[in-house]
Amino acid sequence: MATTFMAAFNDYQALEEHQLKGLQQTVAHAYQGSPFYKAHLDAAGVNPQDIHDLNDIRQLPFTCADDLRDGYPFPLLSVPIEQVVRVHASSGTTGKKKVLAYTQKDIDDWSHFFARCFEMAELTPADRVQIAVGYGLWTAGVSFQAGCETFGAMALPIGPGNIDMQCEFLVDLQPTVMCCTASMGLLMAEEIERRNLHKKINLKKMIFGSERSSDAVRRRIKELIGLEDMFDITGLTELYGPGTGLDCTCHEGIHYWADYYILEILDPDTLEPVDDGEIGEMVVTTLCKEAAPLIRYRTRDLTRAIHRPCSCGNVLPMHDRILGRSDDMLIFRAVNIYPGQIDTILSAYTDIGSEYQLHLERKADGKDYMTLRVERTLATDASENEAIAARIARQIKKQIMVSCQVEVVDYATLPRSERKSKRLFDNRP
Repeated sequence: MATTFMAAFNDYQALEEHQLKGLQQTVAHAYQGSPFYKAHLDAAGVNPQDIHDLNDIRQLPFTCADDLRDGYPFPLLSVPIEQVVRVHASSGTTGKKKVLAYTQKDIDDWSHFFARCFEMAELTPADRVQIAVGYGLWTAGVSFQAGCETFGAMALPIGPGNIDMQCEFLVDLQPTVMCCTASMGLLMAEEIERRNLHKKINLKKMIFGSERSSDAVRRRIKELIGLEDMFDITGLTELYGPGTGLDCTCHEGIHYWADYYILEILDPDTLEPVDDGEIGEMVVTTLCKEAAPLIRYRTRDLTRAIHRPCSCGNVLPMHDRILGRSDDMLIFRAVNIYPGQIDTILSAYTDIGSEYQLHLERKADGKDYMTLRVERTLATDASENEAIAARIARQIKKQIMVSCQVEVVDYATLPRSERKSKRLFDNRP
């Protein structure tokens, strides 16, 4: 019988029983092993013996990124330092980086559920996986590689950038899968088209991590190189790293590994559960993480829960794609706007490309102004610019309730990136 990495639960009740056991063990482990968590739980008046059912999770206090920075260099550590076999860090924009510790069991668990991602994407050990994400202190490259090797496929650990080598390996080693950011996926698709490599490569699937991949990006990549399928993979350093969820071949949502963590979707202001189908902040609690367990950690990532079962039949629950971050929200003329809303609107248009830039500025009259630059597709004539701009501006006004100047530029005018594309430029004081 072939090896499977899927969770062995026949129904959601069995999964919830597993979650409750994991929650009780995690709270007890953190309370006993971490001075931070003991003080944190004591201040909230919660004892590990108070957790009797899953609803009791709401008694537990929240943790956040500041707790990680304040506890530098080994925040949330709940095991003796001698049991730590690796550390990773996330890139931060201010202050100290968020450093997370891992025991060997943490690494093994991570590799196991990352292999589950490859299984869910319907890879086989015959696949060859070109890994074009960052290596080093960050969690990306090493986790993609370990998951691939645990799954049993061939890993080609190139890392990001170096387009000449990427193309050389695509031709010479015939990888069938590429793992990269969506921005690099588009860059590679355009380069394959430019070099006329279609008939020389065997690329069938791409797995995107680190940034949101819009429908427009997927559509453009498929047009250029004819991939069979594309997948979004989720994860953050605090929660092991990449590999904590994937959309299956049905693409009805992101299956997340509810046997490894509990996901709550909460209003970022009230910290109460949102209504069904509403957007909220992802708050996660790990169920078996040893070195640095998370208890109600506020990720700041925004999504919505999908409560219906997936047609693939997998019992693991789903959430929507990551729609943005609560701290990425911009306020324009008293309207709250998330970048994912712009993605969604632009993805409906087939006469523009997938790249865009949103520029905000404050002019001499003291008012804020928004300019959206989008690319026209190669097949669209420049004479259509004005009509395209007007249609997009109307939709933004209708759906987001703000006025926006839309500029349509030639295809490939906006910059491409091998990592994450920068699309928001807020130049207001």
